[in-house]
Amino acid sequence: MKKIGFLIFLLIAFLGNSQPNVKNADYSNYAFKDGEWLKYRMSYSNFLNAGYSTISVKELSNNGKDAFHIKGHGKSTGLVSVFFKVRDDYQTFFYKKTMQPYRFIRKINEGGYTKDKEILFDHSKKEAIVKNNKHNTIENYPISSNIQDMLSAMYFLRNQDLSNLKIGQEIQLQMFFDQEINDFKLRFIGTEILKTSFGKIKTLKFRPLVQAGRVFKEQESVTVWITDDKNKVPIRIKASLAVGSLRADLDKFKGLAHPFNIIFDN
Repeated sequence: MKKIGFLIFLLIAFLGNSQPNVKNADYSNYAFKDGEWLKYRMSYSNFLNAGYSTISVKELSNNGKDAFHIKGHGKSTGLVSVFFKVRDDYQTFFYKKTMQPYRFIRKINEGGYTKDKEILFDHSKKEAIVKNNKHNTIENYPISSNIQDMLSAMYFLRNQDLSNLKIGQEIQLQMFFDQEINDFKLRFIGTEILKTSFGKIKTLKFRPLVQAGRVFKEQESVTVWITDDKNKVPIRIKASLAVGSLRADLDKFKGLAHPFNIIFDN
């Protein structure tokens, strides 16, 4: 259960750990808007309620530029919280025009393991300034020109045109996390009509290629479903762990920018 705290939020943003090689973004017609709020329910091994995570969107301005502020909170509940209490706070700030992050906040308390970091992205200098508030240090790291943080990239991806993806096509993923650039791959494996608590939803199905080892059971242990509509909301994430499995399901939502399409049986 040691990794549950990290996964509670990471799996919700797993689709966001991506820097896709698709180029048809339409930044004038966003897949999300001010006031969007998503709540996910986490379960362990399909029966044990592990916790909840919420993600919200707010518009603001920075240095005279329009921007978005995304807040993500994760917490353990029930029996999991008794043995391993989790309180996670993730925030990202990115400009509307470029979709590039300029600030990222990560404050976590996972079973007594804590982190309190802030990252400032200077894209003109291609560097990230990492402030470790827990240890009172500041360090600079080089970044690539298209870098995203683990939360901003979720919204970057949602704003891409994914309609021309072919089964088996892989999207290259890049993210600045824990003082380094992490590269991943995301494979499109097709469409699926998913049964959810809201009804039947048409989805796009992806499989991130993760590192097998102590946490994940094998390299292709994580599957992500997003709604096949203009919102592109992650609606379910499943992962096979070294011990048991973890699942995240969209539980509640409000403030979507576009209609949420539900398939009704005739």
